[in-house]
This record gives sequence, structure tokens and C-alpha cells, in this order.
Amino acid sequence: MSHIAWDKSYEIGVDFIDKEHQVLFSTMNKLLNLSESEEKSEWVCREGIKYLKSHTDKHFENEEKYMQSIGYSEYEIHKHLHDDFRHKTMPALEEELQESQYSADAIRHFVGVCIGWVISHTLTEDQAIVGKTGSKWGKIPHGKEKDALETTIIQLVQEMFQLKAKMISGQYAGEDFGNVFCCRFVYSGENKERWQITLVFEDRLLLKIVSNILNTEYPKVDDMVLNVTRYLSRQFLEQIRERIPAFDLMTLEDESLLTHEQLLKSFEREHPDCSLLFGMREGYFAFSAVSAEPLSGKIVSEINHHNAINAVKEYLVKENEEQESRRHKILVVDDSEFMLARIRQLLSDKYDILESNSSISAIKIIAVNRPDLVLLDYEMPICDGKQALEMIRSDEDIADIPVMFLTGRGDKESVKNVKALKPEGYLLKTMPDDFIMKTVDDFFEK
Repeated sequence: MSHIAWDKSYEIGVDFIDKEHQVLFSTMNKLLNLSESEEKSEWVCREGIKYLKSHTDKHFENEEKYMQSIGYSEYEIHKHLHDDFRHKTMPALEEELQESQYSADAIRHFVGVCIGWVISHTLTEDQAIVGKTGSKWGKIPHGKEKDALETTIIQLVQEMFQLKAKMISGQYAGEDFGNVFCCRFVYSGENKERWQITLVFEDRLLLKIVSNILNTEYPKVDDMVLNVTRYLSRQFLEQIRERIPAFDLMTLEDESLLTHEQLLKSFEREHPDCSLLFGMREGYFAFSAVSAEPLSGKIVSEINHHNAINAVKEYLVKENEEQESRRHKILVVDDSEFMLARIRQLLSDKYDILESNSSISAIKIIAVNRPDLVLLDYEMPICDGKQALEMIRSDEDIADIPVMFLTGRGDKESVKNVKALKPEGYLLKTMPDDFIMKTVDDFFEK
């Protein structure tokens, strides 16, 4: 971790507000450095956090006066967000700091939460003050809530994460698209309706988002990444609540982190009212909402300000164990039923095998169930292996998926044509079974 990078995307064009934001960033950078220092003084940390809190209160007060002076129509909503942060979030974090005697873990948690909140709030609510973000939705005609939600999420991904997204599936049911981290929130509505909302991030997308915010390169998801993500997620849902009244998210009751296995169990128990999968060049993101009674039979650990540090650490251990035991996924594309059966028999003991008998269906499978490797028949009717590879490489969301060709031709000219396409490798269908197995094993070893 280095520091939070301030750039022009955070500016709203009101000079004193932009300057106050920069002071907030600077203060959080100092606390970041303190959390990394073994020589830190508890007194220094206390003073730094006291200053951050004091400046935050003053900044909120000044920003609220400015909104009133210009007659900002969303003033009450904006002030509500300020009040929630200063009267609920900050006191809970301070209590955790005091209970842990300002441990390094507690400071990291405190800073991670503050970063997540300030960044997302600056990129959405503060931009809205001067009209830089899209207008808020009012009433949505019946039957169009799903379309509105899709549009909202794409806009929020652009505004908050500075990434371009497109919807891949409107019926996401927990399909495995890589190593994922899932944030689950339970809200109660004004009419006592309960919403269970789950945000699912592929690890490479999560690392991209948080690395950009903290101006560093994270090699893996750790406690800081998760704490930033938890509060980015809260702000993300707050924006959805504001823009889509159909989601009656009044009071946050519970927060949890789910492994992929737990996510699948939750889908088995409760089919989502709405579950959308989005793709970006940087990875995949899913949004799932269930309007239901409280879960019976707990499958997740709830997070609160008393147990947050240990809960996040325990989740990381559990998630790492699940990922280490996760089998690689291979998509085999061949118009020969015999060849599909042969590869399945060879590799299914060690790998999860997906199958397709055409290039077109293979592209559809890749979009919703991303494989770790594609074994692609070079000679197929209608759309051959070369055309299929070109389609894969032309789509930036899936262009990096490794492809090995399967070919029945081993003559010099045919091999030359295959190599010219620069696949990860090629396998002759006439090769012995043990050679094919070894080639695939060696690929994943590397």
C-alpha cells in the first residue's frame, strides 16, 4: 500500500469543497502510513484520527451549507448520508479502536472503511451537487424496474469504479466465473419488507478497483481490500436505493461475507427476484436481490463493529482454502461426440469439463461460465477454430482466456497454419492419452 491518489475525477468544481476533500485524502494517507509503521505511537494515531473526525464534521457542515445556499433538491438525502457516517459508522469504528487499544489491524480497518466511504461518496453524491452525474429516477413504469436496474448499475460502475460494464446475463445463478468475493447485506424496508442483496466481485476486478483507488498494485485480496470493498458496496447500494424507489432499502440490519460455496447454497434456498451478471475487461461483477423473510439456518457469519477484524480474517482463510481446492475449468469444443467423450474421460478426474459441439455455442458458454482453458477443434463446419479464436480475441472481456487447438492434421503445412494463430499450444488428436494429459497438466503447472 502506498497512498490514495487524488486526481481530477474527484473534483466537483467548487473550490473550497475540492480543497477540503484533498485534506481528507492527505489525512487518510498519513493514517495509512501509520498503520504500516511498527514504530507508531498510540497517541499519534489517536490525534490523527481525532483530526480526521474533526475535519470530516466541519467538511460536512460546510458542504451542507453550500447545498442549502444553491437550493439543492437532494439536500435531505445527502445530509442523511452524512449523518449516517458521522453518527453510526465513525462511532462504531472508534469503539473498535478503543477495544483493541489502537492495534495495527484496527487502524487498517478504520482507514479501509473511511477510504471506501469517502471515495464512493465523492464520486457519486458530491458530483451530483453540481450536476456531473446522471439525473435521479423518479417513478418507474411497472415492468421496467429490471431495465432500470441494469442501466443504474452500468452507470454506477462507470461513476464509482471508472470502468465500463455491459450486462451478460439477466439470470445469474451463481455460475463460477473465477475466484470471487461476495458481500451480502440484509435491509428492512419502510413496510417491514426485507431485502437480501449480494454483490459478487471476481478477484481480478476487485484488485483493479482497489489498486486504482490506493494507487498501488495488489497481488491478492487482503483485509484492506475487503474493508474498502465493504464500504464501497454500501455506497453502491445507497445509490441504487436513491435511484430506484422499488428497492425499499431503509435500514441495514446484517452484513456478511460469503464464499462461492455459500453463495450457491443461498441460491438453492432462495431463488433471487433479480440477479444480473456484468462483464468488464477487468473482470466480472454480479448483483443479486431477494425479497424474503430472514434466512433460517445460518450459512454465513455476520459482521459487526465488535467482530469485523476477526470476521474478515476468518473469511479470507476460508476463501483461500476454497480457492486452493477449486478445480480448473476446461471448455472442450469439438463437433465429434467421440472426441468430446475421450477428453472428458481423460481429464474429468482432475478438472471440471464443459463441452460444446460448435463455436457459436462455445462463445455463449464462455460469456456466462468463464473457463481457465479452451481446447478448441481446429477443423469444424460452418465456423472453424480459426474463426472462433478470432471471435474470442475480438471481445476484450474474454480475450485473455488461453486457447489450445485440437487438430487431426499433423503435416508440416497444417501445423504451420495452426502456430501462426499463436494459441497457447496445440494437441494432435492422434497423440497418446498420457501425452495429452501431461500437456494440460504442464500448462496449469506453469
